[in-house]
Amino acid sequence: MNRNLLIKLGAIAALILLLMVPILMIDGMIEERQSLRDGVLEDIARSSSYSQKIVGPLLVVPYRKTVREWKTHDKTGERYLEESEVGGRLYFLPERLSVGGDIRTELRARGIYQARLFHSDSHLAGHFELPANFGVTEDLGDYRFGEPFVSVGISDIRGIKNNLVLQQGERKLPFQPGSADPLLGAGVHAPLPMAVADVHQGQRLEFAFDLLLQGTGELSIAPVGRETQVDLGADWPHPKFIGEYLPSEREISGDGFTARWQTSFFATNMEEALSECAYGGECNAFLGRQFGVSFVDPVDQYLKSDRALKYALLFITLTFAGFFLFEVLKRLAVHPVQYGLVGLSLAMFYLLLLSLAEHMAFARAYALAASACVLLIGFYVSHVLHSWLRGGGFTAALAGLYAMLYALLSAEDYALLMGSLLVFGLLAAVMVLTRRLDWYGLGKPAVAA
Repeated sequence: MNRNLLIKLGAIAALILLLMVPILMIDGMIEERQSLRDGVLEDIARSSSYSQKIVGPLLVVPYRKTVREWKTHDKTGERYLEESEVGGRLYFLPERLSVGGDIRTELRARGIYQARLFHSDSHLAGHFELPANFGVTEDLGDYRFGEPFVSVGISDIRGIKNNLVLQQGERKLPFQPGSADPLLGAGVHAPLPMAVADVHQGQRLEFAFDLLLQGTGELSIAPVGRETQVDLGADWPHPKFIGEYLPSEREISGDGFTARWQTSFFATNMEEALSECAYGGECNAFLGRQFGVSFVDPVDQYLKSDRALKYALLFITLTFAGFFLFEVLKRLAVHPVQYGLVGLSLAMFYLLLLSLAEHMAFARAYALAASACVLLIGFYVSHVLHSWLRGGGFTAALAGLYAMLYALLSAEDYALLMGSLLVFGLLAAVMVLTRRLDWYGLGKPAVAA
């Protein structure tokens, strides 16, 4: 092969490697801007409310129990009966829990960054099935039961926007601040004025209350009922369903989504998880079983820009290959500096894309950035190749590459397949165009650019 051709190919390869420097700098800038955006979103959530998690309601029954123990006196050796009291709590999960919620989203802006808040208008209803004597079958006389209360864990109580009132039968009982139970953490509770006579027989306790809740990021619910049904609807068209249980039914459109979850104790095993939490101290299983929806944009402008940047090496290589193909087929001499200027223009596309995408929709930003780079390179190449016709052909091919790159970014599931077909098709085109090219004859005098 001609020595000049080898030198030219080596210079092009070196230019491609050098162009990775600005590409890596732009990649670092994407991470920096994304980190800055995340910090702003954290500040907005800190000043409003964080992600919300609802655990409950649970029925909690405090008790005091008399414990008798025979002991031996150290000095006299006489045995005596010592009595003491210990405290504890009994926990009851709902037999049935139904949650219905309509969710509205809202954008809060700080500078150029926006956070999406959600406002959930929910109705929780169901009932508890309490056994006689709260399930105590041994030494019942040693127990003194306190006033039961219904407790609901809410991860960020700042998001509560209404005056919570528990509808229990014909009674309306106001909720009090705090869950009143360390297992649930932050939340609310409603004392139940239950008569002592009611303790000795089984009871069915109906409950219902409305909850207006604000949060950012995610809304999740723990399926604490023996049968739990949750129906949520929102105006957010890009839901990400989270947690250990996916919706049994869902419908997503451009106007929002509706979803239904339905679980049972057989699937959740919440009774055993609660028992381990209350009496064994291990609460990960109980508190970790949840499902819900995320209101965070799954693919934001920074992720899309980063994905576009991952194709930079392939994009620059294909453009240089097309440039080199024009050079060898038309017997032109293109200086490495001209290759370098074209490569810098390609790198500038990613910087333009990042900066524009912070102020407008990604598709529009991509179209503007790609159009600017294509027009600039097309104008420059037309003079380098000494022909507006050749420049127009190169410009059309470059515009096609940008269009295919956007298709790759949009088709997440088929990106690898489309990328493979693209590279194979371009390789086939190069092989067809150069099938009769005399590579040994490329050292003949060429027209200077």
